[in-house]
Amino acid sequence: MRRSVLALATCLIGTSALAGGLGEMTEAERAAFREEVRSYLLENPEVLMEAMDVLQGREDQAAANRDLEILATHKDAIFNDPASWVGGNPEGDITVVEFVDYRCGYCRKAHDEVAELVKSDGNIRFVLKEFPILGEDSVTSSQFAISVLQLHGPDVYKQVHDTLIALRGSPDGATLAKLATDLGLDPAPILERMKSPEVLAVIEANHALANRMEISGTPTFVIDQTMVRGYVPLDGMRQIVAGQRG
Repeated sequence: MRRSVLALATCLIGTSALAGGLGEMTEAERAAFREEVRSYLLENPEVLMEAMDVLQGREDQAAANRDLEILATHKDAIFNDPASWVGGNPEGDITVVEFVDYRCGYCRKAHDEVAELVKSDGNIRFVLKEFPILGEDSVTSSQFAISVLQLHGPDVYKQVHDTLIALRGSPDGATLAKLATDLGLDPAPILERMKSPEVLAVIEANHALANRMEISGTPTFVIDQTMVRGYVPLDGMRQIVAGQRG
């Protein structure tokens, strides 16, 4: 609201400046002009809403343009990073990338809806990027998932991912060992690899990429050429996908 008033006043002041210039006004004339602007706004408050809409539209467009620039600059790291898990339809016409933290409540909320989006559409390539930002449990969970991906491949990783996103307790050593055992895996090599340079490099790379993309929270999605910062319900995701297809 405040910015809108200032913008409107600037516009009116600019018009006056074109007519004669504020610098040529006397103090009394400037005071009268300010009172005229104030009276106009009080009598026509709808102008404030119009100004707010215009400013918001400009800000939204500027943000969208900035996102397009970011996506173009970092497209290979976003869409084609060999260290990231890829699911859905590998040949899909739309790629959805999610930066995820296992301890994030909104990531958990989005999990089933994203799965339904990918399954029901059938033509979406889905990429997961481990982006632990909510503390040690987040880091431990991502280390375990990446270790599994590197040792046992994408299918087992997805099972682990689905389990970790629903895990309510702490991902301590005993819990992770049991998770691995339940999947028929030997937990020792997985746990040993968790703090290896190969695993830590993936997390570091994802953090560096997120920083360059101006991402600070989870979930963050890239849906083809659209950046979505935060949770979006299933219907909203479908609308974005449809919009990208044109």
